[in-house]
Amino acid sequence: MKVGILSDSHGDYRCIDMALSHKDAQGVELWLFAGDIAMDADYLAMVTDKEVIKVAGNNDWPGGRLPDYETADIAGHTILLTHGHLFGVAFGLDKLAQAAIDVGADIAIYGHTHMAVDTVLDDVRILNPGSIARPRDARNGSFMVMDLTADKSPCVKLLRV
Repeated sequence: MKVGILSDSHGDYRCIDMALSHKDAQGVELWLFAGDIAMDADYLAMVTDKEVIKVAGNNDWPGGRLPDYETADIAGHTILLTHGHLFGVAFGLDKLAQAAIDVGADIAIYGHTHMAVDTVLDDVRILNPGSIARPRDARNGSFMVMDLTADKSPCVKLLRV
């Protein structure tokens, strides 16, 4: 299954449109949105007509509308999706990896830092697509596309707009 991963769009629909028009985003069947700004995930769902699983970020207030994290079973993998601020991701990924282990996830996806990450910690694949609109690690925004197949490691591509 081809899964798109976006985070930290901060109201910039133009960047979302750029991601959607990227050749590697064609055929995405499901989108994961790791917070900041939740209304952008609604826009993404509207323009793609695909399911979007979304969580609240630290700028998605007033709260109560979205959960701080979600778990999803997708193509033989369990994914923990969060914005990351409540797990202290700006100071390390240990708490996030442990949270993933606690819910039985083999993949953890977060945002918040606006910097792309693809690493493995304690047998958990940890991904951050960076910010599609306000990157701190490059000039252009980024997102990820992940191909998931049961019993295989995810194939993940970091893409720039």
